[in-house]
Amino acid sequence: MITFFEQFNPVQQALIGTLFTYGVTALGAGLVFFFKSINKKVLNGMLGFAAGVMVAASFWSLLAPGIAMAEELGQVAYITAEVGFMAGGLFLYAIDKVLPHLHMGLKRDQAEGIKTTWQRSVLLVLAITLHNIPEGLAVGVAFGAAASGNITGATVAGAIALAIGIGLQNFPEGAAVSIPLRREGLSRTKAFLYGQASGIVEPIAGVIGAYAVITMRSILPYALAFAAGAMIYVVIEELIPEAQRDEGGSKTDIATLGALVGFTIMMILDVALG
Repeated sequence: MITFFEQFNPVQQALIGTLFTYGVTALGAGLVFFFKSINKKVLNGMLGFAAGVMVAASFWSLLAPGIAMAEELGQVAYITAEVGFMAGGLFLYAIDKVLPHLHMGLKRDQAEGIKTTWQRSVLLVLAITLHNIPEGLAVGVAFGAAASGNITGATVAGAIALAIGIGLQNFPEGAAVSIPLRREGLSRTKAFLYGQASGIVEPIAGVIGAYAVITMRSILPYALAFAAGAMIYVVIEELIPEAQRDEGGSKTDIATLGALVGFTIMMILDVALG
């Protein structure tokens, strides 16, 4: 697999990697053709799993190599990590306040962002699309970092591990979008199309991330920390609250266990391949 990727330039690698993560989202969305509803416990487990993967990826695939690169480039590593991390979180915060979107389980009048007359289904998809931006960006930056030279922690294998990890959590994520939309009254085909559309932003963000870091090498450590901050923002602002919303006892325990499993799998992938 590594040899296959190495025949392409970093932007092409990022495109292939993020097309994979998008494709897995579409596969997950395709479950709507087999199921009309999704058990709350299963959904919580899915959301917890996604959160665990993103937290692990934020450290092992992004922050740790970013700090190492900052040191090798002669930067003050903790300042670089701090600035990039906070910038990523604040960037998502700003988009969150502007882009109209609605989280699962909430009423139409509880939509966030600029007020709009858009349909509830569109707002639900936009909520997922919002947190796919940092996922695509993270994969793109990882492939761009691997092409930057012999810098600690930046390898094609590590970027592939990140893409696989993001893809794994995108499968349940696609289902978590399309199946609730089906329950909202949309046809199976429309629910699938909306579900897979939530992931199309990943290849776009991936290509932008890879191109930016290979053309401006000095921003690479900041870009890695930026992607980490954006991903952690999504985990804390969206995934964890949705997994815990209005439920108690065993249902939220499953979300916690899902997070542990997701974190462990991403950690294994990154340490083994990266």
